[in-house]
Amino acid sequence: MDRFLFIPIEGSIVSTTSRRHTRKSFGVDLAPPRIVMGYWDVPEGTDCVEKTWIATKLGTALGLIGSAYHIVAFQPDTALEAVQRAASATVTMATMGAIFGMTTCLTAQAREAPDDPLNYFVGGCASGIFLGARTHNAMTGTTGCLALGTLAFFTKAGKMEGWRLTGPPKL
Repeated sequence: MDRFLFIPIEGSIVSTTSRRHTRKSFGVDLAPPRIVMGYWDVPEGTDCVEKTWIATKLGTALGLIGSAYHIVAFQPDTALEAVQRAASATVTMATMGAIFGMTTCLTAQAREAPDDPLNYFVGGCASGIFLGARTHNAMTGTTGCLALGTLAFFTKAGKMEGWRLTGPPKL
């Protein structure tokens, strides 16, 4: 199986081992699929579903890690209680990730300013407000809005300006 044969639009058989094909060679799109590795790989304000999905996965992972540490630190009485705590924390963090991803992307589209750090502040603030609603505490929502919004704002600003927290020392 070292040679694959394709039938181009014109009908003649061409081997892929002898020459490179372009998009116009065949009736199908031969371009490789776009591989998205992380949140920053998707351009701002373009693919809201993809950005939301990536943020949701990240929130889910953080929720699982955080709930694992919480269960180890504060051991529950039963296995059912441990599963309930882990599920609650994980779902909350996944939802916060989804809210952040969707709000940031929609704000970038609505404001027609895709690279503005203010979009990230709005997304972080919306996630904090959800946390306040989830805990039924207005102070938690207000604090979460300001803290997560500010953290997201400076994360985006730092990414745009090339800030580094770690790396090799400058000599």
